[in-house]
Amino acid sequence: MAHIHHHEHNGEHCHHHHDIITAKSVKYLFVSFVINMLLSVVEIIGGIIAGSVSLIGDALHNTSDALSILIAVIAFKIGNKKANKKYTYGFKRAEVIGGFVNLILLFISGLYLVIEGIERLIFPHHIEGWLIIWVSVLALIVDLATAKISHHGAHHSANMKMVFIHNLADAFGSIGVIISGACVVLFNVSFVDGMIALIIAAYMIFQSVVSFKPIVNILMNAAPEHLDLGKIEQAIQNIEGIEDVHHIHIWCVSENDVSLECHIKGTDLDLVDKVHDLLSDEFHITHTNIQLENISSCPECDL
Repeated sequence: MAHIHHHEHNGEHCHHHHDIITAKSVKYLFVSFVINMLLSVVEIIGGIIAGSVSLIGDALHNTSDALSILIAVIAFKIGNKKANKKYTYGFKRAEVIGGFVNLILLFISGLYLVIEGIERLIFPHHIEGWLIIWVSVLALIVDLATAKISHHGAHHSANMKMVFIHNLADAFGSIGVIISGACVVLFNVSFVDGMIALIIAAYMIFQSVVSFKPIVNILMNAAPEHLDLGKIEQAIQNIEGIEDVHHIHIWCVSENDVSLECHIKGTDLDLVDKVHDLLSDEFHITHTNIQLENISSCPECDL
């Protein structure tokens, strides 16, 4: 029985995009984080003084986005640390764990806004319309400015692209709060504040629910959704000289690193390289562990 392990470390994406984060991109991300956190503080203070739950809601959503930016920056720093004897896969999953924590916080914040928004609809409070408008105008300017900053690397980095999209969403949220303030100033109507808060809450909850499955799949070592395990198995089986393929496992160490291991049955040592080349060329998987067997069975394999 011959055992050959072909193990090549080479970053490959679990998605079709190429996530290239440079030191310059990280600098832009950190600037966006600082600006958004300062804005959140201003919005929370303004929301409390003005009595506007929609403004507080916009601040909570903005804080969540800012934390997402910080997670991306920290993950870049931690992810560059080399693997050691304890963490043999390295530290790239730090971003996934941080994203999961932020997801939970986003969901809880959304639930809080739902409760506050309904309460404001039932029992409208006095709201300082002009204060809401001015703070929201400031928020809109900051949102557009940070969107411009993140747009700098949006074409080359998936993280930067997500930051850009979230900043645009924040800008629309700020417009909604401005409308709420305008309704108070022009028509002395305050229930719109609660409606805007519920819309923001719905968006936050929706984002957290949609993002939950992909993050959990990575933490559970699930196969990437864009890869068909059956198709990969058949392609390997079609290589001349391979009698059988089994014990196939595909998982993501992080969002951008896919790994595969499998056992193949055959007698030609070159089969390992052929399988590796197939996986790299057709499925863009270069981080592989391929074991060659020349025995009739694999008693230690369950798959």
